[in-house]
This record gives sequence, structure tokens and C-alpha cells, in this order.
Amino acid sequence: MTSLICTLQDHRDDVNWCAFSGSLFATCSGDKTLRMYNTRDFSELPFSPLSGHGYGVHCCCFSACGQFLASCSTDATTMVWSTVTGEIEAVLQHPGRSPVRICALSLDSAHLVSGASDGTLALWDFRSKQLRRTGAVSDTTMVACSFSPCSQVFMTGSTYGDLRLWDLDMNQLHAEKNAHDLGVTCCTFAPSILSGGQVVQFRLASCGQDSLLKIWTINKFISGGYKMQLLHTLTGQSAPVLSCAYSSDGQLLVSGSVDKTVTVYDAKNAVLLYTLNQHERYVTACCFSPTSPIIATGSMDKTVNIWRLEDGCSDHGGKSLPDGSDLTSSEERTSAGRSKLLVGDWSEGDVSAWLVEEGLEGLVDKFRANNIDGTELLGLTKETLASELHIESVGLRSKLLRKVEELKSDSVCSGIPDEFLCPITRELMREPVIAADGYSYEREAIDSWIKTKNRSSPMTNLPLLTTLLTPNRTLKMAIGRWKTNH
Repeated sequence: MTSLICTLQDHRDDVNWCAFSGSLFATCSGDKTLRMYNTRDFSELPFSPLSGHGYGVHCCCFSACGQFLASCSTDATTMVWSTVTGEIEAVLQHPGRSPVRICALSLDSAHLVSGASDGTLALWDFRSKQLRRTGAVSDTTMVACSFSPCSQVFMTGSTYGDLRLWDLDMNQLHAEKNAHDLGVTCCTFAPSILSGGQVVQFRLASCGQDSLLKIWTINKFISGGYKMQLLHTLTGQSAPVLSCAYSSDGQLLVSGSVDKTVTVYDAKNAVLLYTLNQHERYVTACCFSPTSPIIATGSMDKTVNIWRLEDGCSDHGGKSLPDGSDLTSSEERTSAGRSKLLVGDWSEGDVSAWLVEEGLEGLVDKFRANNIDGTELLGLTKETLASELHIESVGLRSKLLRKVEELKSDSVCSGIPDEFLCPITRELMREPVIAADGYSYEREAIDSWIKTKNRSSPMTNLPLLTTLLTPNRTLKMAIGRWKTNH
């Protein structure tokens, strides 16, 4: 289910691009400005709009830390802005002074690439803001660029219709000619890396003037060679597709089109999930929030729509997000209502009610004083009961732990889908993240594993190429829906 939760109408010309950081949202426009918003309620920041470009702004992107915003323009510059003050930190003049159509930052924020209308590319050291390398593809305009999740290679797309893979020395590693008839419009890497045996695999989405959205696999071999193959062709839109973006977990893919629609796909299975019809003109920009199930879409109708991908959302007004909380207090839950929750989700009140039901009411005050909720309850041991909760009776400690074990056993036998369980702990995941091996884990568990297991995959035992962990928002939503229904 999708809900339109607010519409931003601040730009005076076409919206060309939009981007999220963890707490900020940015848009840029043909009106020469960028605008920045707080993602908590989509209120515009005090120093917005950002003015400095002499012509229309084509693209913008945040650094990984969210402290900087890069933007590029027809004025032949790429500007770096402070997201704290709104001040210009640097102005990068593109070689040849050609209009800059696209810019992209690596995930490690070490490099920035800008592409221009004369087919030239500039690779900048982002920390020093110094030009490092240049490259070019003749007789075309660079309009698309995306760094791989390992930050060591990047893909570009042009109006000629080709996709080209480059390394940081500006060597062309692969060229996929005629990837899109009549021209590429956008490309974006999926956030995860798949590895196995002698091959490391990336996923890339691209769209173009041929009205198609394509998903590719890019295989890197241990020999250093690359091979690119078309995996899926998505035909959910009837006109040129102008923009595309993956969700932060790589499970969803969104695209915007000249036919005024926004489509959302299950990226893994190439299945169309939603078609959104709200813009009055071409949809030129789209992006996912990295921290919540929210999509932003920008259009030539000068507006930006903010959508929520979540069950039960129906608020359509103003610049405020709907309150997602509809739970009553724990004191008001009945025993039957509490039983529908997983033990790890129990509040302190739920634990107290359970103690009374099990004939352990004498422990209620002690548990409340120590703020024992469901998670703490499942983690109790003989040692903590004796040393921290000061329960002196051996029999009482044993009875309590026996009851806790029964709770755990009931949870294991409750039919939890295996994909919802962390492969390391075999417990239901609360904060699932995708590691470089392509598997999802509980964040705390994989963090601990990486620190103690020399960066090997818990599932394959192969080295993890990166310790980057990507929130699996789609899985978290699925777990949330399952918990509600069970």
C-alpha cells in the first residue's frame, strides 16, 4: 500500500533531481536553486533555498555522512554545499567549461564524478576538491552516473545509448553499446554486493528513451575482467523512463516516466507492485529514503511528492508525516492482545502482567524497578538474577528461568518464516541489514561477527569485500506485517 503524505510546491521551474540523506532531503530545479528539508516533517530548512548556480541545476547528491551536498549545473560547475550552514564549500569548474549534466559521489565520499554535455568526465578527490582524472566519450552527452557499492568503479550512461564501466584511473572496463535505444537517461547500482567462488557480482538498473527499465548483472572475475549481462527488462511504463532508484536494501526499484507515472517494482523478482498517478507532467526524479519506507518523486509540474510505502497510511495533507503509532499503552492490553506480540516486543507492563499470570507476582516490583521488558526478560540468566536483581531464592530463580525457556520454546514453534530469522542468532530480526555476501542479518549480530571473525561471511565463509551494511527496509516491513498478523 502506498500513501501520498505531502506535496512540496516550492520550486518555480521543473524539478530535475531529488536526494535523501539520513535526516535531510534535497531537490534541485531549473529555477537555479536547491532546496533542503528536514525529513522528520518535510519542513524547509531556514537557509533554504540554496542560491549560487547561474543556470538550472541538473543533479544533486549527499555525501555519506550527510554533511555535504554536491550539485551540478549548466553553468559548468559542480558546487559543494555545507548542509549545516547552507554555505558554499567549494566550486569545481568542469574542464572545458561545458554544461555539467550529472554528478555522483562514491559511498566512501572519497571521490566525485561529474559528466558534461560534451561527453567529458571529471574525477575529483572529494576531500581535497582537486581534479584527479579526466576522460571522455566523443559525440555524446553524459547524463547518468552511479558508483558501485564498493566505491572502486562507476557506471556512466549517455545520450548515445551506451553504458560504460570505469575504474578510478579512468580506464574503461566495459562498454555496453546500445543499452537503450535513443539514449540512456539514468543508471543506479543496487546497494548490495554478491560474492561466491571466483566471482563478485553487482546489480545495476538503467532506464532510457526506449521506455524501458532494465536490470543488469555485472560480474567481476578474480582475473580482473568484467562481464555485463541483461537480467530483466521491465515494461511497466508507456513512454521514456527518465529516472530510477533502488531502495536502501536493494529489494525495491522505483522509476519515473514521461507518461506521468511512478512505478515501484520488486527488484529481485522483476514484478510490478505499484503504479502511482499523481503528477501532472513528466516525472523526472525519484529516490528512496535510506532510513524509512518513503519515496520522493519530482516532476516538470514543479512539485515533489512524498509517498509512504506502508500499510495503514492514509494521511494526504500538509507537510507532516502521519503518526505511525496506533498501539495502546501496555497497561491497557489484555492478556490475549499481549500473546499476539512476540516476547521480545513486550513492554515492562506486559512482563509484569505475565509474572502475575505465572504466579510470580512477588517479582513485579523488582522487575519494574529494573525496567525489565521483553528483550531483557529473554536475556536473564542465573547470574543476573542473583547479582543484579538480588533474587536470593534458588528455587524462585529456577522457576523463573524455566518459565522463560517455555516462552522461548513457544516462540520457536510459532511458525516464524525462516527468512525472518537472523542466520547467526536464529532469532527474529529487529534491524535487518544486508551484508556484502548478499544475506540479511540482525545488525548487532553481524557487527559483532565482523569484529571477531576476520570479516568472513557467516554463510559462505568467504571474505566480505566490504563491511558496509545496508538496512533491509523491505524485510523489516515484512516482519512488521507478519508480527501484526500473528
